[in-house]
Amino acid sequence: MDNDFKSLDNNRLESNILFIGQDSCPPNYFFRGNNVRSNYVLHYILDGQGTFSSANRPAVSLKQGDVFLLPKDVPCFYQADGEHPWTYLWIGFAGAKIKAMLDGSKLSSQRYLRQVQDSQFSHYLKLLYTTLKHDNSLAKDILTEALTYQMFYQLVTEFPGKSSQTGSKAQKHLQLAQSYLEQNYRHSTCTVASLCDHLGLSRSYLYTIFKKGLTISPQDYLIRLRMEEARQRLRGSTEPVRQIAGEVGYHDEFTFSKAFKRYTGFSPSAYRQTRY
Repeated sequence: MDNDFKSLDNNRLESNILFIGQDSCPPNYFFRGNNVRSNYVLHYILDGQGTFSSANRPAVSLKQGDVFLLPKDVPCFYQADGEHPWTYLWIGFAGAKIKAMLDGSKLSSQRYLRQVQDSQFSHYLKLLYTTLKHDNSLAKDILTEALTYQMFYQLVTEFPGKSSQTGSKAQKHLQLAQSYLEQNYRHSTCTVASLCDHLGLSRSYLYTIFKKGLTISPQDYLIRLRMEEARQRLRGSTEPVRQIAGEVGYHDEFTFSKAFKRYTGFSPSAYRQTRY
């Protein structure tokens, strides 16, 4: 696999860009590492096609000219096509300002955008990537800062989110609840009861807004987060099942294994032998 990666640790301003990279993937290639990121990673598909999915979202086929986002602390899976594998570039971002800018766009909720190649957003994204490959200098840092804000400006104006127009109190409560679970599900202390206490909301109210907004209960949403990360870890690592259980919020391997089999139909060890 042809790839290029550069860690950026010399930003002297506020852009909070951590790294950049580019891959030309072999057929059916998928990332075998930890697909739950501690930052935001924006991918732009330069050629070919593949499949992308993230927690509580259906898998989608994406191709040249599409964009997908690995959100912070959300399990994701992406795989190159078997016949026309993709080539993509990526930029890794961090920081509260990045989240705020992403939240103003459709990309935050949908996690992908189709056919953006003719947009100003795409233009500034590629220009930013090219600039980041240059040697470090104050001039480069200033240009990086300007291009970062210009790119996000184009993102929120060309692909705006709906939250500003449709953000009812129930929707805001649902977003806060989702955010809490997505940030804390790896801890065994994260439960629906702790979510209720954190938000000061009743269990029945949370159940209602989850079922209405996501057609799933809060408990099932929490289980799905844990199981999807467990699937990625089983598929992409040789970590012992006991260790994975602890890393996705379970006190013991037995309880985790029962929950995993209910969710997937396989025991963890049997699932590890499958390709799905």
